[in-house]
Amino acid sequence: MTGLDTNVLVRYLVKDDQKQGDRAASFIRTKINSGESCYLNHIVLCELVWVLESAYRYKKHEIVNVLEKLLITKQFEIEDRDIVRHALNEYKTGNGDMADYLIGWLNRSKGCNPTATFDADLRTCENFQIL
Repeated sequence: MTGLDTNVLVRYLVKDDQKQGDRAASFIRTKINSGESCYLNHIVLCELVWVLESAYRYKKHEIVNVLEKLLITKQFEIEDRDIVRHALNEYKTGNGDMADYLIGWLNRSKGCNPTATFDADLRTCENFQIL
């Protein structure tokens, strides 16, 4: 298994820089063809969402679509795939950021419930307690 940094994943997905996009695609294809998977950790996923929102102006439904595709692609090993899926489901309809929902689910998986926050956008999420 080979870990991917956010910049490689972004170039692979967005292909805004043809040369780097081709290099990223070739690298990922080579790993997959050799039987390896590419590992995406929580930080990479959160950075990906941030980059797609801020730099590329993706709408929420477009980001959800990207993350859903990553989650079902067997060549990508997602850290705590089920937790990411739960967080994504809340992100789809909630007012919080993907990172917030991931924090809530990760903390819940470690026995924390709820997670204390000042973020009022999370008031309807059972994983959080607004202070």
